[in-house]
Amino acid sequence: MTAKPGDTPAEPYVLADHPVLDMLNTVARVDGVPHDFWQSDADVLRWLERLGMAAAGEAPSLPAGALLATARALREVVRDLVERRKNGEPGDPTELNRFLAQAASYRQVRWDGDAGPRLETVGERKSAAQFLAPLAERAAELLCEGDFSLIRVCEHPQCILWFYDRTKAHRRRWCSMALCGNRAKVAEFRKRKQK
Repeated sequence: MTAKPGDTPAEPYVLADHPVLDMLNTVARVDGVPHDFWQSDADVLRWLERLGMAAAGEAPSLPAGALLATARALREVVRDLVERRKNGEPGDPTELNRFLAQAASYRQVRWDGDAGPRLETVGERKSAAQFLAPLAERAAELLCEGDFSLIRVCEHPQCILWFYDRTKAHRRRWCSMALCGNRAKVAEFRKRKQK
């Protein structure tokens, strides 16, 4: 997604309709240059909290930079696999499987009063890979069960953001109609006016 010159968003965009695609979108184009929103362990932790993949205030006791390095590594492994799957090419899941093997987690049903049952992943979180295990599991589910005909990259030529098209007609073209979609419409309008 392109932003107005000098207008770097404070947080990564959450607009993909899937947390794994939102993870890929933590790298976006700002002023035409790729910008990584993850610059520290705290950035990764805030993003995980924002997406409900970590509880507020749940900070793993890890060496400084370990969560950032591991999250970036997972993101790039998943980016490669998603791009290959989208292009109909075979991928090598070895690195993702390595993340999944370190998970030390399991799923439980939590039933809180009248709210009804919900699945929750719980387990050890002694390493950065274990802390990111729920995200790695969601990536594996997306790769194996996702409908890749509905997983797309924004059509704006300056945008690199992914999204899962869950619209009724499955005709979504833009990461966000308010940003890239509007920019495209304004550009088309100007183009028609010049003729």
